[in-house]
Amino acid sequence: MGHTDNVGALASNMDLSKRRAAAVVQVLTAKFAIAAARLSAQGAGPLAPVASNSSEEGRAKNRRVELVQQ
Repeated sequence: MGHTDNVGALASNMDLSKRRAAAVVQVLTAKFAIAAARLSAQGAGPLAPVASNSSEEGRAKNRRVELVQQ
């Protein structure tokens, strides 16, 4: 699941978060030979922050990808 900070438009952040997750999926399949069928790239944009977006440090923590077991 890709995430972003809250800087910029929601639509742009949703797209960025999905592309961020897709990049991780690509590395996991290419470099670590994980079957692509086992992975799915999803984006949550700025909707699930782990830190406050009021500082650069908090925004940096919110720009992340998490692996979520299904």
